[in-house]
Order: sequence, then C-alpha cells, then structure tokens
Amino acid sequence: MVKKENDEIEIDLVKLLLAVWRYAAVILIVGILFSAVAFLYAQSFVTPMYEANALFYVNNSTISLSSAVAITTGELNAASSLVDTYVAILQSRANMELVLQESGAPYTYEQLRRMVSATAVNSTGLFRVTVRSSDPDEARTLANVIANILPDKISDIVNNSSVEVVDYAVTPHSRVSPSYLKYAMIGLMLGVVLAGGIVVIRELQDDVIHDEDYLLSNFESPVLASIPDLEARGQKKYGYGYGYGYGYGYGAASREAKKASEDRKGGRD
Repeated sequence: MVKKENDEIEIDLVKLLLAVWRYAAVILIVGILFSAVAFLYAQSFVTPMYEANALFYVNNSTISLSSAVAITTGELNAASSLVDTYVAILQSRANMELVLQESGAPYTYEQLRRMVSATAVNSTGLFRVTVRSSDPDEARTLANVIANILPDKISDIVNNSSVEVVDYAVTPHSRVSPSYLKYAMIGLMLGVVLAGGIVVIRELQDDVIHDEDYLLSNFESPVLASIPDLEARGQKKYGYGYGYGYGYGYGAASREAKKASEDRKGGRD
C-alpha cells in the first residue's frame, strides 16, 4: 500500500494475493479449527428439533364422488384457495387454546402458534400441518390433537365445506435441526475469512522497507547507497577472513616481542 502526495492510496492487489498465498496453510488451519469448534458447539449446545406432520384434504361441496371424473381446474383452484382460510382458522387463539387444553402441553398461546405451521401441498386441495418441538413424542401428540379438532371447527365456521384427515402424525425419528454440516461449513468460512482478513490488514499496515525494489517501485528514486546485512552473510566465511588476518598479525608481533625480551634478558645475564 502506497500513499501518494494527493492523499490517494494505491493498493497492490497482486502483492496482497501473494501474501495470502504465503499464509494459505495457516489460513486453512484456522478455518479447520473454527469448523471443529462450530461442529462441537452445535452438538453440545444447540437443542435438536423434530417435526411431526398431519395431512388434510379440503373437501369442496361442489365436487362430488359421482362427478369426480368431470373435476375442472377451476374447482381444484377453488379448493386450494380455501387452504389459506383453514390455516388462519387453525392459528386462531380459540383453536390454539383448545389444542393446549386437550394435549396438556405446558405452553402459552403465542408459544404454540410459533410451533405450528401449515402449508399447501403444491396446487392440490391438500395441506399439511407441521408441529415443531424438541420432544418428538410431543410433536406427534400436538399434531394429532390438531387433526382431531380442526375438521369439526372448520365445518362449524365455513359453510358447505369440510376437511378430511388424510394422514395422522407419527413420531419422528430424525431431527430437522441443527444441521451439523451447515454449522461446520459456516465455521470454516468464518475462520478462513477472519484469518485472511488479518493477513491482508497486516500487509496493508506494513511500512517496512524490505529491499531496494520497494524504493524503486514506490518512490521512483535512485538508491545511492546500501548497508549490507552482515548477519545474513555466512558466519564461517566472515569469521575465517577476519580471524585469519587478525590472528596472523597479532601472532607475528607477539613472537617478535617475545624474542626481543629473551635477547635483552640473555644480555643481562
């Protein structure tokens, strides 16, 4: 990153990509660690949820068994359009409180309403009521209580129309959430992005002059002199050259001084 005189900042994307590539192994390791932590968190702290489903059929009075062959698309659309009405009736306060009373579930009206959902099955006259709970047996019980109550309630409210139970709920054996794979992938992505971001930030904040090419490419100024890195030189080569010259001169001088001292001592004797 170079700051120009007009306060514009130029970022070398190639340099950033190379920096990220240099630390690719570290970034991947951080991502794997985050993925493992997210996986363990989902297993240990996220409550598994189960869903039980009951299936209903909207019985439109304009469609009879004797004329079943002559059923038109408009009649099917009419039956399908009633599904929204039945879902609204299902989620009314009176019906939700009646479900709580019949099942004995320890929830409030608002809590049960969040647990219950209903959706139309494609463009048919069928709709599915789904109960979501952390207890699979409780989910099945609530769905079947709704199946027992809803047809009579709809017959009382909507004239010339009724609902038939096609399928009662069974106890679910597999959870619908959490998805351990999803948590692991989110952890992996979070770790990779976080580690990569740290590498990029460190690279952008790096204002150390590493070599002559940095000065030439960023400041366009000639390099008049440079200080050699003595520590980067071979220790053996440097020690041999300096030590040999120094040792040779010092040794010769010592031998001459020692010889002169012995001569003076012999003369005195």
